[in-house]
Amino acid sequence: MSAKNESSGYAHLIRPAIIESFKKLDPREQVRNLVMFVVYVGAIMSTFVLFRQCSGFNIQICLWLWFTCLFANFAEAMAEGRGKAHADALRKMRTTTTARKITGGKETPVNSTELKIGDVFVCDAGQMIPADGEIVEGIATVDESAITGESAPVIRESGGDRSAVTGGTKVISDRIFVRVTAEAGNSFLDRMISMIEGARRQKTPNEIALNIVLISLTALFILVVITLPSFAHYNENAAGQKGVVLTTQPVLLSLIVCLIPTTIGGLLSAIGIAGIDRLMRRNVMATSGRAVEAAGDIDVLLLDKTGTITLGNRMATEFLPAPGVTAERIADAAQLASLADETPEGRSIAVLAKEKYGLRGREVAEPHATFVPFTAQTRMSGVDFPARDGKPARSIRKGAAEAMRLYVDQQGGIFPDAVAKQVEQISRQGGTPLVVTDGREVLGTIHLKDVVKGGIKERFAQLRKMGVKTVMITGDNALTAAAIAAEAGVDDFIAQAKPEDKLARIRQEQAGGKLIAMIGDGTNDAPALAQADVGVAMNTGTQAAREAGNMVDLDSNPTKLIEVVEIGKQLLMTRGALTTFSIANDVSKYFAILPAMFGLLYATNAGAHGPLDKLNIMYLHSPQSAILSAVIFNALIIIALVPLALRGVKYQPLGASVILRKNMLIYGLGGIIIPFIFIKLLDMLLVAVHLAA
Repeated sequence: MSAKNESSGYAHLIRPAIIESFKKLDPREQVRNLVMFVVYVGAIMSTFVLFRQCSGFNIQICLWLWFTCLFANFAEAMAEGRGKAHADALRKMRTTTTARKITGGKETPVNSTELKIGDVFVCDAGQMIPADGEIVEGIATVDESAITGESAPVIRESGGDRSAVTGGTKVISDRIFVRVTAEAGNSFLDRMISMIEGARRQKTPNEIALNIVLISLTALFILVVITLPSFAHYNENAAGQKGVVLTTQPVLLSLIVCLIPTTIGGLLSAIGIAGIDRLMRRNVMATSGRAVEAAGDIDVLLLDKTGTITLGNRMATEFLPAPGVTAERIADAAQLASLADETPEGRSIAVLAKEKYGLRGREVAEPHATFVPFTAQTRMSGVDFPARDGKPARSIRKGAAEAMRLYVDQQGGIFPDAVAKQVEQISRQGGTPLVVTDGREVLGTIHLKDVVKGGIKERFAQLRKMGVKTVMITGDNALTAAAIAAEAGVDDFIAQAKPEDKLARIRQEQAGGKLIAMIGDGTNDAPALAQADVGVAMNTGTQAAREAGNMVDLDSNPTKLIEVVEIGKQLLMTRGALTTFSIANDVSKYFAILPAMFGLLYATNAGAHGPLDKLNIMYLHSPQSAILSAVIFNALIIIALVPLALRGVKYQPLGASVILRKNMLIYGLGGIIIPFIFIKLLDMLLVAVHLAA
């Protein structure tokens, strides 16, 4: 998404966020963030000071401390805004409908809220699905655009891993019988809403650890500032000077607020919430921020081969004729045997014959043509033509090599050694060989290839740069799995994998201290999804899979797992970058405030500057202007960094050491230089408009 689109996407949230910023001044809200709670207490104390000593300087300090609190609240409110808008849209979908419940073989109209787990209802074309469930009978196209945002309807059918339907979606065609899997109040929509609203306050382990560091720094600086009045009083007595060190309560409060890590403290919550929001915009629902962060820390990525690494449908790529057979003849026979084959493989054979040899579909739907459908038992298909008009009878077949060898033997033919070598060669390359025969004559082999998705190898290379190991899971034999793994560029593979193999591999990696991510959609994937640190379940998958994972992909796109990892890493990169910037800019504020406070101490002449004034390297006009400039910058930098916190730093597939160096160079050095420039500019502005002496 471009920066322009990004900013326009947040524009409508600004007004509600401003209102929410004031609501968040509730002490119960403020105490959740201890760093900003210190600023909040400082703002309250500075307000009380005004009743005792009201001056232009004190008023400005008080206002900017309140602005600092409001700007931090604004950052969090902006991050929450999109989630609330999404939750409100989902809440509108939770309409009560009439369900056609099946009782004793008859339809009974009931309110959708009365449906219980295990009940069965029927839905026809044009009707809303009243509750979450799994199709037990029938097949239908379903409009899920209200949830996924995709306008194209999807096919849902009984059996397999695409049987789940969601309440609030609409049946477009046909009729389905659905068994309820979730009662009212615990539906997928309800859980999505609770995910969005509940994610607001859930903190991740890294965020908790960083909070501890920030609180420790805050406590340290508070102790330092508390000792300053005593230190100043002692040095004033030693120098024979009275009242030359600014240690008024507003100044001390300003010093605390400027030196503690308020920048990252004010943005930390927004960064985490924005990470979840980025997942939501890619139609992935995370149960907590913990899952998003874990995605950024994973070491091993487990992916199914079919549909994730490959296109999922084996495609015909070439015809290999037997000795003495022309390529056109085998292509013609293969196309005839595939005209009635509605599988993707069958269609690809007909298309290849048409594109490569100009063979177009023939009209074979005549009484004399007898089709032989493919079955799991015979593992072959074809067509029979009886003798007619002087032409001999023909029996054309195509099928698996072992089945075709047996068929040829039964017909009294000979399976050529050359074709056997073709079969072996295709298998070694990771393909699937289909043998074509005409009667008892073997015509050759069709090479079916499980096509690796374009660009997937480059994506895996990026993950490898980030230190993420990729493991392909497949039910193929080891020879085929090795060939596809090499072509796709994965680091390892598990061949002939069973559900227990996936679970065992995850536990093995976790025992070595690794974080694991995997994706799945079937009931047999549920144990592995539950065991993995990041388990992404397909929305089209079974209820067991969706409940076992800690993320749900509404688009049911298996390659989305790679994006999930990238978003998790972007979240960590953003937090690291802004933490570096926050701590670095405290250095600049140190050079602004402390020289201003102690600049007159140990001066040789009255009104002259003392030796500590040499630290005033920004040549700020006066102690008052220096302190005000630092406080104003401290507030404004939070609001200036809100877009970066919400959008995230630009993701790059780099190793940890490279990212650290870039952070130190860009955000560390920038965090020192930028405050020097803007504090000086603010100082000049305050003096010019007579807001500081």
